[in-house]
Amino acid sequence: MATLKSTQILDKRLNAFRPDLADESLRGLVEADRFVEGKPMRIADPVVDVRSEPRGDSGMTTQFLHGDDVLVFEDDNGWCWVQNERDGYVGYVVDTSLDVRADEPTHVVIAPRTFVYVGSDLRYPRSRALSMGSLVTIVGGQERRGTLYAMLPSGEAVIAKHLVPIDEVTKDHVAVAESLMHTPYLWGGVSGFGIDCSGLVQLSLLMTGQGALRDTDLQEGSVGELIEPDASYKNLKRGDFVFWKGHVGMMASHSTLLHASGHTMSVTLEPLSEAIERIAYLYGKPTAVRRL
Repeated sequence: MATLKSTQILDKRLNAFRPDLADESLRGLVEADRFVEGKPMRIADPVVDVRSEPRGDSGMTTQFLHGDDVLVFEDDNGWCWVQNERDGYVGYVVDTSLDVRADEPTHVVIAPRTFVYVGSDLRYPRSRALSMGSLVTIVGGQERRGTLYAMLPSGEAVIAKHLVPIDEVTKDHVAVAESLMHTPYLWGGVSGFGIDCSGLVQLSLLMTGQGALRDTDLQEGSVGELIEPDASYKNLKRGDFVFWKGHVGMMASHSTLLHASGHTMSVTLEPLSEAIERIAYLYGKPTAVRRL
């Protein structure tokens, strides 16, 4: 049985250890039958569901995006046990979703969603679609009928204005979230195809060049600085994060909450006062407000 060797509590969401196997970097912190170095790989599919167990019917805990670098600790029976290097999250993904790390990514998708075409013409067939936050390697550009295409090493093409260089970031995380308005709510989702409340926070901050942990409780302890709201929450401003037990949203203005809502099943705007009243029925009042 894997046990901690000290009083430190390691979060299994962010540390790869099981009774039979653990990340070599955790040697001395946990006990396991075997320790291994993670094998560097990269997410090749557009969006990959991450499972809590190596089974298709296991609950989805999060998702990884195209271009994410991962460390693989086990590859067995069609499933890989991996850790995402971007946010540290650990889980199981199907082995066909991974590829070797070849060309280094140069650009990131900034549109909520974009198509990859088999060549530089929007009339050509689509090969797949990518979400905001996906990383791609661009090797050149082509223009056709006034539209500029960014070319992938495969010869496929993406609309150039849907990309920016990987080191170019936006300054307004709320504007990023606003561009995802009406995106369907998806438990565990992190993409422009479907997203949950903490996924919206994470993706919005990612596009501003700020890393964020994945789950609401992790974000509540790490995003920005705590501020003390007044009794009626009138001292909040655009960009502040409001946390409940199991939920998070960001302020689009001093009085309006922007969040991925399980109530509307979409990314939506809602008066903060109404959200507080509605959510209190099941989960109580907000537990924290944080500001970047």
